[in-house]
Amino acid sequence: MDQEQQRYRERPSRLPGAVVWTWDAPDRPPRKPRSVLPDGCMDLIWTGGRIVVAGPDTHAFQVEPQNRLSCAAIRLAPGTAPVLLDVPACELRDHRADLADLWPSAAVRRLTDRIDRAPDPAAALERFALDRIADTGPPDPRTVAVAEGLRRGRSVAATAAEAGLGARQLHRRSLAAFGYGPKTLARILRLQRALELIRTGLPYTEAAYAAGCTDQAHLAREMRDLAGTTLRAYFSAAEAGDAAANSETPQPSGSSTTA
Repeated sequence: MDQEQQRYRERPSRLPGAVVWTWDAPDRPPRKPRSVLPDGCMDLIWTGGRIVVAGPDTHAFQVEPQNRLSCAAIRLAPGTAPVLLDVPACELRDHRADLADLWPSAAVRRLTDRIDRAPDPAAALERFALDRIADTGPPDPRTVAVAEGLRRGRSVAATAAEAGLGARQLHRRSLAAFGYGPKTLARILRLQRALELIRTGLPYTEAAYAAGCTDQAHLAREMRDLAGTTLRAYFSAAEAGDAAANSETPQPSGSSTTA
């Protein structure tokens, strides 16, 4: 593990499906951008005295070196952030927004001040998310079931049937909960599943089949479309400590993002 990777830390959150993470920027700004692969998640990020919402991505998002500041964040499972923020995910698709642009400025200022003063900003941000969900209630169980079914490789049709949703209902709910339709979410989760298998040492072809692709060529096309690179280039860069496998920080562990 190189020094840059050591600057990233994460732990499971007490909020179901979420991950709390931090990134300690070096004294000298990183020289290269970091690429975030889409994963269906959204992040709340405290950085530079403000709170940023990282919306759901449909393609790799590049974080320039000057924007990779120290931060604390919580990565929320698909469908959770729209409930917590009371903002449809589709309004934040492929976008990073200040929370102050989404909520009343006074409320955001109070929250930011609280996190600024906290000895552990990541824990304070997690506490906010837990308190907020306690007030709003958890995501719709059918939305959770859809995300879980697609994550496990179920077809969109089978997932819709299991959740008791028609095609139009599923699409409408998916836009609000995930930021895009169920087919896009299925593609993103399938790619993430394949990458996880490859990291365990499984050959590309076997990982493609196990993840639900028709063949390796299918996986390669998905990698180009969603990640903007090839499997070989992606993993070669990761091995060299030159790219994040699914993160704007050096760890290959999720959509942890800086603004």
